[in-house]
Amino acid sequence: MSERIAPSPIVAVQRERFAASRSALPGVGHSAVARRREAGMARFESLGLPTRKQEAWKYTDLRRLEKLGLNGAVASADAALPDSLRAFVPAQGPSMVFVNGRLRLDLSHLDALPKGLRLDGYAAALEAGDADVESRFAAPADAASLVELNTALVEDGAVLRIAAGAAIEAPVRLVFLTAPGAVAVASHPRILVLAGANSQATVIEAYHGTDDTGYFTNAVVDAEIGDGARLRHYRRQSEGLNAVHLLNGSATIGRDATYDSFTLSLGADLARTEVVATFTGRGGNGHVTGAYLADGTRHIDTTTLIDHAVPDCRSREVFKGVLDGKGRGVFQGKIIVRRDAQRTDGYQLNRALMLSKTAEIDSKPELEIYADDVKCSHGATVGEIDSEALFYLRARGIDERVARAMLVEAFLREALEEVADEAVREEFGSAVEQWLAARHQEGQA
Repeated sequence: MSERIAPSPIVAVQRERFAASRSALPGVGHSAVARRREAGMARFESLGLPTRKQEAWKYTDLRRLEKLGLNGAVASADAALPDSLRAFVPAQGPSMVFVNGRLRLDLSHLDALPKGLRLDGYAAALEAGDADVESRFAAPADAASLVELNTALVEDGAVLRIAAGAAIEAPVRLVFLTAPGAVAVASHPRILVLAGANSQATVIEAYHGTDDTGYFTNAVVDAEIGDGARLRHYRRQSEGLNAVHLLNGSATIGRDATYDSFTLSLGADLARTEVVATFTGRGGNGHVTGAYLADGTRHIDTTTLIDHAVPDCRSREVFKGVLDGKGRGVFQGKIIVRRDAQRTDGYQLNRALMLSKTAEIDSKPELEIYADDVKCSHGATVGEIDSEALFYLRARGIDERVARAMLVEAFLREALEEVADEAVREEFGSAVEQWLAARHQEGQA
């Protein structure tokens, strides 16, 4: 059944932006790219924004996006960054930093890259007719509406290539910053990760903004993990509290390959991260995990699909959330085991901790199994702070608010155990501590 068209001023605004900027968009000098951009905008116009009438968007309403007041303006990549954002610029190590959706070479570290690692700007790759990038970009139009919008309007992003057999020790950081401005703006970054056979690397993808101005980030991430490769892919979303953050991610996992991913969501007014992981070779391992934190009236949606398309693969999917105030969380996780995918081992769990009577969680774990020799399980739990544990701490003279914060932190630390890289685990743990400290000062948590 086709998607319903959603009448929205956002569609008209993005069409106007496309019409005004199409001649200057990267890669339009190549006919295949130009045609794909045109097709992307046409399909976006046809589909419109997703609505709650669609099952996959049943719990998430994009009318918040309309309230931003987007007018098609394009913010400058040279915009000044406040100290709060400059703090996220890496001091060293391989990194690419983007401001308002475009690469800033002066903030990036692209010199003296480790052997076997290649980093290119997405815009530069499109302009150069890069075969890896163009072949994926110019594929026939058949994507969801927000991916098609990104295809039409992407201005920049990252292309990360790890050579076969290379082991990259230093984490590669991709940092996307939105600078405060006078009007709300939209950016459509794109990331392509190509991990060659038997390679190893860690990628940290981060999105940050300020609370001064509302804005819209519409990102697309595509990762290909070659046979025998191991990719650790960590994502942190701490956008401004007036932002809308939408991300569509996909990963293909080759024979005997491992994909470790973790998404930490603790910002934005509305955020939705959608990840599709597909096994394409026997013996693959896929770990799609994360943690989400929402207070105030924030809305955080995590939607995943793990596709066991071949036999003898294992997947682990664990997401844990903390919800306070009128915060709302959504978890939609689906595991598909295809008819020929015998000896599949799939595990899925969603746990949510509710800190207020007005918080809300919608959890929808699913298993769709067509093979008979499988080991699959799923579950979801929702609860409040353990009253006995709280009493234990209070009995030892600990203030109730402090005791509650300690128990919440312990719950989230448990979630962070899914992060295999110790340094990243501690980095994300510090971000969680800062979030909790801010809530504590405001009288929450």
